[in-house]
Amino acid sequence: MVGAPAAADAVARARRLGTLRVGLHLVLIDGAPSLPPDQLGSLVRRDGRFDDNPLRAGLRFFFQPGARRRLAAEIRAQFEGFHATGLALDHVNAHKHMHLHPTVARLLVEIGRDYGMRAVRLPAEPRAPLRRAFPGEPLPLPPPAFAVAALRHRLHRACLACNDHVFGIAWSGAMTEDRIVALLPHLPEGVSEIYFHPAAETTPALRGAMPGYRPTEELAALVSPRVRHRIEELGIRRIRFADVAVAR
Repeated sequence: MVGAPAAADAVARARRLGTLRVGLHLVLIDGAPSLPPDQLGSLVRRDGRFDDNPLRAGLRFFFQPGARRRLAAEIRAQFEGFHATGLALDHVNAHKHMHLHPTVARLLVEIGRDYGMRAVRLPAEPRAPLRRAFPGEPLPLPPPAFAVAALRHRLHRACLACNDHVFGIAWSGAMTEDRIVALLPHLPEGVSEIYFHPAAETTPALRGAMPGYRPTEELAALVSPRVRHRIEELGIRRIRFADVAVAR
């Protein structure tokens, strides 16, 4: 999130970790813009932040020409912000999967090409592996299948790489060691992205932004020897989005 308060610290850490590959996480709802709020009109609230309601924001993106122009300018500003870091752009996605919105998806593809974008997250989470890993556990509704299919088609048509599957939506904020170990044997064929919201400690700000999330447990899962051993035991290969782009 190039406009987030700790972005400079994140970039400094990424530079110290030479093998780490970093993506751009576009923020178009529920966050602060990169452009001055007075340039964004109805895209932001009186406090200068984006709307936190995806449906309301999505309707605005779709039906208001002025909003679409400002949206394009903001997306370009965030790509510019990433470009200014000097980091290689591994992939792009959007906060709360707003790139499933057709207007955002179109602008993402058009603008991203100018900045060397080669891969995009596809938020396609299959249900069967989740049910096999934790039978009987209720699952929230997934992102609309038609929107996922439309984004997949758009990305393929633009010759952009994407993952085949993603995990971290239904169990968002609760990707614990036990869950990952149970999920790994049921990963489908192809490229799966597993994403987390890790943190070294839970602060009041984190609790306010992500109520009910378990970020320290997610960090523990990411560095777990048990998880690493299971990955190796199952012959799962860990790759980067850049590797998918090269393969495609």
